[in-house]
Amino acid sequence: MYIQILYLQLNIEKIIKTQVELPLSRKVIVNLMYTENWLMDKINSELKTHDISIQQFNVLRILKGQKGCPANLSTIQERMVSKMSNTTRLVDKLIQKNFVQRATCVSNRRKVEITITQEGNTFLETVSPLISAFEHKLTSSLSEEDMITLNELLNKLRT
Repeated sequence: MYIQILYLQLNIEKIIKTQVELPLSRKVIVNLMYTENWLMDKINSELKTHDISIQQFNVLRILKGQKGCPANLSTIQERMVSKMSNTTRLVDKLIQKNFVQRATCVSNRRKVEITITQEGNTFLETVSPLISAFEHKLTSSLSEEDMITLNELLNKLRT
């Protein structure tokens, strides 16, 4: 009962401080955008303690998923969650941290291949479990059924 009352007090109109009841479709969109920003702020704050941005962390996970095979900038860009990311700049920053390396392809000199370094793998092995625990904490108010339903609804929205 208390959780229901708390939930009702935190509706999106109150959060954005409007006196107007939003149309349901706008309420959904505003709530999704607000929640996305809230999540990004939380995750970025957690990653900041490890001196890495969420986009850089995503690039590392993409490269680790390559299982030792190099990726080019377009492959990384295609797999990024945020399509607005400047992949070249992200890779440059990860090179400065010695987490990735860039090499010119022997068979096609116009092609640049990017791989994760051992230092990058070690970083991921250390930080990934911490981020997984943090993600679990962020979703702890949702049951497994809630999370399945939410994922299904978000997938449905994009179709």
